[in-house]
Amino acid sequence: MEEQQAQPDPRTYATTHRNAPERTSGPSTDDLVTSVVEGIQEVKGQSICIIDFTTLPNSVAARFIICEGQSNTQVEAIARSVEEFTEKRHDESPWAKQGLRGGQWALLDYADVVVHIFHKDWRGHYGLEELWADAPQQAIPDLEDGRPNPEDFPEY
Repeated sequence: MEEQQAQPDPRTYATTHRNAPERTSGPSTDDLVTSVVEGIQEVKGQSICIIDFTTLPNSVAARFIICEGQSNTQVEAIARSVEEFTEKRHDESPWAKQGLRGGQWALLDYADVVVHIFHKDWRGHYGLEELWADAPQQAIPDLEDGRPNPEDFPEY
């Protein structure tokens, strides 16, 4: 019987040794970040935050991108969408993936860009934004879903 492997803690992942050489070719970090954000927005991922580590010495990545999904299925869909966007636009696949089957947290590691996708109920538990509060952070506004708001229409 196969032993179930424990999922890594997102708070310690960045401090563990990674066996991947740094990126020397491919898209710029900014282009990759743009594609990741568009992949998240394609499937309505919410509360996107970009943490910029370029001003910090000895950082493990140039950027973290953190977002959330409303369900386990959406977390997995966001991860797939990000992979599709980066593959189609840049021929770039993540160097490492973690937590894709549980639906509570997924990680896509592109070496200089690390994408954390949380279930909305778990994001606050790990508090990555607070953990890395000394790095500049940029919140990306959620896209409107295009559906009318029921509160805009009077009841009949």
